[in-house]
Amino acid sequence: MNAVSPEKTMPFPPVPAPRPSVAVWPWPIALGLLTTFGLLSALLGQHGIWLALSWAALSIPLIVTVACLIRAWRRTPSVKGGQS
Repeated sequence: MNAVSPEKTMPFPPVPAPRPSVAVWPWPIALGLLTTFGLLSALLGQHGIWLALSWAALSIPLIVTVACLIRAWRRTPSVKGGQS
């Protein structure tokens, strides 16, 4: 006897409508510009306000990346094991 009967179908989650490609780019561009500013301020300004600005500008993309990874891990179901 099969583990999955052919009479029962697995429900699939609804597929979200695709976003226009223009709507995807503002955040990656902003994070890239912020990273570039952070790297330049770290290289050109070694003391004072430039040091704090470089730390802040380089920390924000890292925080955003970690937050997005945690959100993606919580959304994706864990698949452990396999078929036997």
